[in-house]
Amino acid sequence: MDITILGIESSCDDTSAAVIRNRTLLSNVIASQAVHVKYGGVIPELASRAHQQNIIPVVDTALKEAGVSIDKIDAIAFTRGPGLLGSLLVGTSFAKGLSIAHNIPMVEVNHLQGHILAHFVDLPDRELPHPDFPFLCLLVSGGHTQIVKVSSPLEMEIIGSTIDDAAGEAFDKCAKVMGLPYPGGPVIDRLAREGDAKAFAFAKPHVEGRFDYSFSGLKTSFLYTLRDAVAADPDFVEKHKADLCASLQRTIIDILLDKLIKASKETGIRDIAVAGGVSANSGLRNAIEQTGRRRGWRTFLPELKFTTDNAAMIAMSGYFRYMAGEISSLDVSPVARLSDLVG
Repeated sequence: MDITILGIESSCDDTSAAVIRNRTLLSNVIASQAVHVKYGGVIPELASRAHQQNIIPVVDTALKEAGVSIDKIDAIAFTRGPGLLGSLLVGTSFAKGLSIAHNIPMVEVNHLQGHILAHFVDLPDRELPHPDFPFLCLLVSGGHTQIVKVSSPLEMEIIGSTIDDAAGEAFDKCAKVMGLPYPGGPVIDRLAREGDAKAFAFAKPHVEGRFDYSFSGLKTSFLYTLRDAVAADPDFVEKHKADLCASLQRTIIDILLDKLIKASKETGIRDIAVAGGVSANSGLRNAIEQTGRRRGWRTFLPELKFTTDNAAMIAMSGYFRYMAGEISSLDVSPVARLSDLVG
């Protein structure tokens, strides 16, 4: 029997809705919020207001593009957390209203697990490659950097995590210091292609946890390098912007891969996936593939449209939970912190 899921994503600054039938994506609509660019970061109040404006047309468009009427939806999957509480509240409230109005069950989704399970979405014209269980996933999403052992769609264990800044935060904060526009990660990635990754050496912090990360020392090292250099030459950043970006990106990638390689060795797992917004970074994607070839990994890189926040991944995660009978009650509330989520 076919199962059709409507997914709703509103964890940060992208309002998204998607429809999947079984594991095949029928539509995936995203409304991004340009209003935050001039502030150099996401403003929570502005984000939640934009979600209120966008969510009805986005869901309506997703259903129309899928060619599915609301009465044919088996379940509504929504992001419960983690994320911005006001933004999550918009998506959760809308899902509840739709559920009550049309007597459709709801399924709550962990946003980060959604990123991981995006690897199981298929397209109408082709099946995409999927990792076998168990696999390791390097999750680099917004304020989170984790290594996750994925034993099944519903069994995930975080075996490594950042103890301070995440990789994405390191990109964005260092970009801001250089005067680059927000979000800084894609800009650094573009400039890095023109620079020398060996031009500068930045700190690579090592932490006690076997597979844990730290990026605050790298950020501090980068800031001190710029402070001292700019004091001697005010035009230093402009002259060396590409080299700075290339060296910074190379350092972040080295830190990420060091622990990922260690995790693969100790667990014996050779199916390696990467997920989350930073998985769009071309340097990281190339490095994962090259490392995989040297070490005999099977590597899985998400299509670029599935790297950023999107409802396709929420619908996919919701599909697995619905098939396992995990239905949410109408009194469910969104949660901002990962630690407040169960499962």
